Amino acid sequence: MRKKTLKFAFAGIAVMSLVVGACGGSDDEATEDTSAATEETTAPVEECTTPTPVKLQLQWFTQAQFAGYYAAQDQGFYADQCLDVTIMEGAVDITPQNVLADGQADFAISWVSKALASREGGANIVNIAQVFQRSGTLQVSFKDKNIKSAADFKGKKIGNWGFGNEFEIFAALTKAGLDPAKDVTLVQQQFDMAGLLSGDIDAAEAMTYNEYAQVLEAINPATGALYTADDFNVVSYEAEGVGMLQDAIWADGSRLEDPAYVDTATKFVAASLQGWAFCRDNVETCRDIVVSKGSKLGASHQLWQMNEVNKLIWPAAGGAGMIDAAAWERTASLSQSAKNLEGGTVLTKAPDAGAYTNDIVTAALAMLDAMGVDTTGSAYMPIAVELAEGGN
Repeated sequence: MRKKTLKFAFAGIAVMSLVVGACGGSDDEATEDTSAATEETTAPVEECTTPTPVKLQLQWFTQAQFAGYYAAQDQGFYADQCLDVTIMEGAVDITPQNVLADGQADFAISWVSKALASREGGANIVNIAQVFQRSGTLQVSFKDKNIKSAADFKGKKIGNWGFGNEFEIFAALTKAGLDPAKDVTLVQQQFDMAGLLSGDIDAAEAMTYNEYAQVLEAINPATGALYTADDFNVVSYEAEGVGMLQDAIWADGSRLEDPAYVDTATKFVAASLQGWAFCRDNVETCRDIVVSKGSKLGASHQLWQMNEVNKLIWPAAGGAGMIDAAAWERTASLSQSAKNLEGGTVLTKAPDAGAYTNDIVTAALAMLDAMGVDTTGSAYMPIAVELAEGGN
């Protein structure tokens, strides 16, 4: 599925008008390699007189899941593109793609399956950059439950958050030949791991970068020390073959016919991806940026989260943000086939060809390449993170 080619009319942002900068490698295990950090690059040659205001709607509270956008703001990457970006926090009752479709934001971050459901419902939104290339959703259980794959969910109490976060669970159950209405007990889970730790849930939904860390930050009453990975079994939906594309940048489809909006979108995507490249190379700095913005969980948790989020983005063989057709088709297909409690599916038909475009991210990557920013992260290596009790 391919979006029709957009007409680009850039004013003063042509690739050759950018002053070349530089970008380095990754952190080592214990100490951030500031000498290899992504360097700030200069703004386009054309002077910025009146920055374009931009509103970005996140899908959750401030945390390292969104570090690239906060870094782009903090490091001046948005300002370099003559953008004045306001980052709006998400919450349980905020649906970012609907905020975008209603005209209350210029761009939004949302999982692909959720956004496609909104698009099928009439929201004119378009995926313009697929930041997370891999799914980070897990189902976590204590070892004594013997849950090693989705097939082992049968007869168990399976926690999920709802709000569209359960789609991969339904996809895994469908693939395993299990009926979610009969073969498992689905339990409404809070956005934490209390239900798992108390024994009310056999297998809890968790993100690699968030809730999984929360159980590893909790005290094991049997030992008086923190739980370790050896205490749990983890089912990865990516490994199960039902991982769906997650955090992407969505644009207002009705505005993509406007060259000025396309110009702004390209600048915004370029600066955002530059922020993510900065966070790849400056993990601890981005941890500090997120904590300074008021993250609810502490420094060790945010460092873990930053490290795990990087794994979902890097390496990016085709360039960060590029929408891989095979991954898109898998997400769309699963959204049409995974059965929910009522026997329905997330999507009733395949998404139309206008649901995504690589035109904007391709132009944004060309800008970054000309600036010397590493947009593939081929040498990326994660760091080692030691969690503290409560994520402090």
